[in-house]
Amino acid sequence: MKLLEGVAVLAQADTTGSVVSTAISINFSTLQAAFQHCSDFTLRPLLISDSPSVLIAYIQELTDTVKLEAIITAAVQKHDIELFTKYEPLTSISEVVTKILNGYTAFFKEGSPQAFVANLGDYEQRSITEPSNESSIRGPRESFTESLSTNLSLIRRKIRNPKLKFETRQGGTLSHTEYIVAYLEDTVDPQLLNEIRRRLDTIHTERLLDSGEIEELIEDKPFSLFPQIQNTERPDTVAASLMEGRVAIIVDGSPNALLLPMTFWSGFQAAEDHYERFIYVTIVRLLRLLLTVASGLVPSIYVALTTFHPQMIPLNLMMSIAAAREGLPFPTVIETLLMELMFEGLREAGLRLPKAIGSAVSIVGALVIGQAAVEAGFISAPVVMIVAGTGIASFAFPSYSLALPFRILRFPLLIAGGFLGLYGVAIGVSVIVAHLVTLKSFGVPYLKPVAPIGPRMWKDTFVRMHKRFAQERK
Repeated sequence: MKLLEGVAVLAQADTTGSVVSTAISINFSTLQAAFQHCSDFTLRPLLISDSPSVLIAYIQELTDTVKLEAIITAAVQKHDIELFTKYEPLTSISEVVTKILNGYTAFFKEGSPQAFVANLGDYEQRSITEPSNESSIRGPRESFTESLSTNLSLIRRKIRNPKLKFETRQGGTLSHTEYIVAYLEDTVDPQLLNEIRRRLDTIHTERLLDSGEIEELIEDKPFSLFPQIQNTERPDTVAASLMEGRVAIIVDGSPNALLLPMTFWSGFQAAEDHYERFIYVTIVRLLRLLLTVASGLVPSIYVALTTFHPQMIPLNLMMSIAAAREGLPFPTVIETLLMELMFEGLREAGLRLPKAIGSAVSIVGALVIGQAAVEAGFISAPVVMIVAGTGIASFAFPSYSLALPFRILRFPLLIAGGFLGLYGVAIGVSVIVAHLVTLKSFGVPYLKPVAPIGPRMWKDTFVRMHKRFAQERK
């Protein structure tokens, strides 16, 4: 009677801190209570001849039942339950539950104070495909998937060195999500690694479903528009960053890895920059910087010049702009704001719609709405050209997360130019630059190696030097 009462108490208790019992009946009740109302959880008692009984616990949808049946069949045919004890031993019920939730199968032997867990996981996962957000013309064509083991293998294949370390962590009191802190020993800065560990230790959240949630919890300035942690879906980008002494965080279930620290200039570098010839890459990088400036400043400068400083515009061009604006009901700043909002709305619609029609809607919508607005006399043709050119320039960013702040800051700069002219634009740019100069990512200045000036400023920032000379200067 006392034994039955003890089993009932264990069945109602939390599994945290409890140990594996030598009695299978107690383990059965404990796991049954832990997985109550879980229809996908299976508890399977097994009796082989005169041997002690065995209890098998697993989640059917996460387990390769073919492998499991092969193990059971071999044990039955050989009358040897010791085949179940060759796997990883665990003494804590909470650890066993965690392993089962990760796709492991647990074996309990009557009289043994240990459970033995085998990785028989088998669940549907996406195959390795080409990167969708970081496509390149030259270089590897593989991207991360939602499988943590697959992602780690993609990195390990590129860095075949025992100095590549993978530290396993777990986050989320409800999700119990595994994630990896990856770094290259003797290359990473120990202070940087310790700071990352410290910040990860401070995370206390119920859910951890994607790497973006870690990014938001450990970044330096959460209210800054500029990203301080780089994310990528390319294994080659992660491998190259690890070799540079950076740290990567890979989360189970997320196809995007985090790279830290991040600098402003790393967002301008595409993966193929190190696969193409250095002359082409240098020209393209300078073009990206030019387009970056254009995407943020061209609309505000146009509004400031046409509203407050028409004398700075060539006479023939100013006469053409004035003729196009004749009879329009809105001032330049209002019509530019309206067109910018319309363009951003079309861009977001194109992203959210199915791929088959998203691009068609965004392109056709921009052409039709722009032409209709000009013919109806609401918007001038120069404004349509300015907004369209600015939108095209914003697509030159290799990093989507770094393009977002420029898209947002375009609006306050536009308003500043509409009310204060070039003085307002200058004030806005000064505030942005001052913010970037003071911003840091895990102790690293955001504008490094430009501010402060470092030895790599002309090596791999604005230009990319020839590999031969770059190696000689290391």
